[in-house]
Amino acid sequence: MSGIRLIVGLGNPGREHAEDRHNAGFWWVDRLASQRHASLKLEAKFHGLAIRLVEGGRELWLLEPQTYMNASGRAVAALAHFYKIEAEEILVVHDELDLLPGTAKLKQGGGHGGHNGLRDIIATLGANFWRLRIGIGHPGEKHEVVNFVLKAPPRDEAALIEDAIDQSFAVLPHIEAGDFASAMKQLHTKEKL
Repeated sequence: MSGIRLIVGLGNPGREHAEDRHNAGFWWVDRLASQRHASLKLEAKFHGLAIRLVEGGRELWLLEPQTYMNASGRAVAALAHFYKIEAEEILVVHDELDLLPGTAKLKQGGGHGGHNGLRDIIATLGANFWRLRIGIGHPGEKHEVVNFVLKAPPRDEAALIEDAIDQSFAVLPHIEAGDFASAMKQLHTKEKL
């Protein structure tokens, strides 16, 4: 099975959104870039911040679309088509209302669940890409969702979100290698302990 060639973190650009729950995908990619001593830079043709990493002969692209969430698919499609990256070789990291803070889940395919970033990527690439869902919790009322995702989490929730990111980083070698079964087993079992 082929591994992941492109990791996309979803979020909204600009300092005013940097701490928003909706930017959990950006937080994840920023941390990975930092761990790999890499700096994302603006790539206009890909409508986002991107960097190419090469380790052990494997190439991995990181991308943070700068199109705002609702148009994320434009950036993902631009990079994926240019480098001939198939949907199943893409991992999209995003905030997930249906998971509690402290929870991270990995899955392939499925719907968008009301997430506008996923909706736009599905419209441009289909739904067969992988998703790493970082739990942010739900405000309880549907009409409060927009306000909720566009605000910073309180300190205790932020710490739980960081824990979920830590858990997902522990399985990243499996994900990069395409061993998704091992990644899911380890990631999804940890949460039950």
